[in-house]
Amino acid sequence: MDYANDPELSGKYLGTITKDFAVVADTLKEASYQIRRRDISKHPIFVFARIPVPFGSLLISPDEMETEWYVLASYLDIFVQQGVISLEHIDDFERAYKDPDEFCCLFVVDGEFTKFVFVPYPED
Repeated sequence: MDYANDPELSGKYLGTITKDFAVVADTLKEASYQIRRRDISKHPIFVFARIPVPFGSLLISPDEMETEWYVLASYLDIFVQQGVISLEHIDDFERAYKDPDEFCCLFVVDGEFTKFVFVPYPED
């Protein structure tokens, strides 16, 4: 699985993800900080999904903040347990993972389409 930003994401998803990310970025940045501060994981992952999925805890529903996506808080161990990231690819994921104080790791899910993408948090 590719863990880098991918031009394939642009067109169909980038617009709505960027719009929703702008709305939820502060919430995700704080959640990322809390996940790391509490030693739950060094690798928070936020799932953007069109429908609820079993990859974490629901953080934001579309009706809550008028977003198009459900946003779930998760982390690396959950993705390994769910089989999304295999044991032999943990090191690859960790190497690709960007500084969580500056970038948000998103896992985009829309039907069969799934993709990891790292989005920079807005400057304060």
